[in-house]
Amino acid sequence: MPRSKKGKRGSSKPGSLRQEVLQLQLSAKASLKGIKNGMKGESGASDDELTSDILSHCSSASESTSVLEEGTGGEQVDEQTAQEETEDKLKQCIDNLMDKSTKTRLAGLESLRQAFCSRVLYDFLTERRLTISDCLERSLKKGSVEEQAAAATLFTLLCIQLGVGGSGNSPCLSRLLLRYFKWKKNSFRVDKCARALGLCCYVSTAEEGEDLIKSLALLESVFMSSYPNRDGTLPTPKPGSPGLHSAALQAWSLLVTLCPTSRLTVLLDLHLPKLQACLQSSDVNYRIAVGETIALLVELGRDIDEEFEVEDNEGLSQCLKSLATDGNKHRAKNDRRKQRSIFREVLHYIENEDFTEEKIRFGVESVYIDSWMRRRIYDAFKEILESGVRHHLQFNPLLRDIFGLGPPLILDATVKGNKISRFEKHLFNSAAFKARTKQRNKVRDKRADVM
Repeated sequence: MPRSKKGKRGSSKPGSLRQEVLQLQLSAKASLKGIKNGMKGESGASDDELTSDILSHCSSASESTSVLEEGTGGEQVDEQTAQEETEDKLKQCIDNLMDKSTKTRLAGLESLRQAFCSRVLYDFLTERRLTISDCLERSLKKGSVEEQAAAATLFTLLCIQLGVGGSGNSPCLSRLLLRYFKWKKNSFRVDKCARALGLCCYVSTAEEGEDLIKSLALLESVFMSSYPNRDGTLPTPKPGSPGLHSAALQAWSLLVTLCPTSRLTVLLDLHLPKLQACLQSSDVNYRIAVGETIALLVELGRDIDEEFEVEDNEGLSQCLKSLATDGNKHRAKNDRRKQRSIFREVLHYIENEDFTEEKIRFGVESVYIDSWMRRRIYDAFKEILESGVRHHLQFNPLLRDIFGLGPPLILDATVKGNKISRFEKHLFNSAAFKARTKQRNKVRDKRADVM
């Protein structure tokens, strides 16, 4: 009897897993009566224990069925509920900005920073921009150094989230940073504020051109203190000053991309000779910032006049060649590698007017970084948005307008429906990882042969 039941089940056509489990349960119950006497005589087990042992496989199969069902249907998340939960958390973070505890305020600033970087929250922030602005202003004026830096960063992200327009209130935010930076510019701990000032002014300058002139002048007054003295020697940097000078120079070069031709001509004549001398700075990060700024200014000059050349072009080329092949052992290995890579690109552009193009992919789109100006703009946003820069390129109207991508794409339902399952993604990633490993091993073998 048990054998015929089992044979019957095995000869049936394959059905769903759930039907197979039910058949197995019926088969086990039917066969229990015929086999329990012999098993009971040998082991002395009770009827309940025997039933539990025989049906254990059925329960395991049933659990497998439920897991599979969760894997397919459980991925459909209630977006409305998730959005409400996210907004509740953000509201709590905003409330934390008004707490008396410095630790609580810092935690709120950090949580909001992560949220602003990872998603676009225009509708949510439009209703609460005044509250957040007041909290950030209070942190800038009365907070600790760490809190001031975090508030300046969040100011920048708020500008990026809200964009240009009356609802964004970007000019008011940039003016506040302008006032704060003017008060604290002699402090070497306001490098994040310098970057924030540059980006906020860059976003809002479409409405307030006056802020552009003030911000340029203020940032110039910071990094020009690194310019050579009258005798041609570079001043001895104070502790922390190279980091501030680098931040101010990068923020200034971002704003220079917005200047009209008449203003650009003056800036080129004033700063290019002095910046060339700063290539001998003792700080590697400041040297790199200076080199990239020189390449950007030369590019802007060539846009104005195709015959544009640096005053001491031969001296600049020699200096860049020296930095591109620098092998001084007293400098860190990573610093030397980074410096050589950057200055090879700068030298290549100065001599051949050729730029190494870079392609940034996000979603089904991509943006091309094909000039020093676009690289400076992209690097500025990438530095503040970190890994969220691709998400903002895909969905943030401000960034899409800056990079000429047009309105955010609305994918067709058929495109959205073609998403592969999580298990298929895992298999694909595993195969891709193995392929990359094999390829890298081949490259390593070739390098070893050369060496």
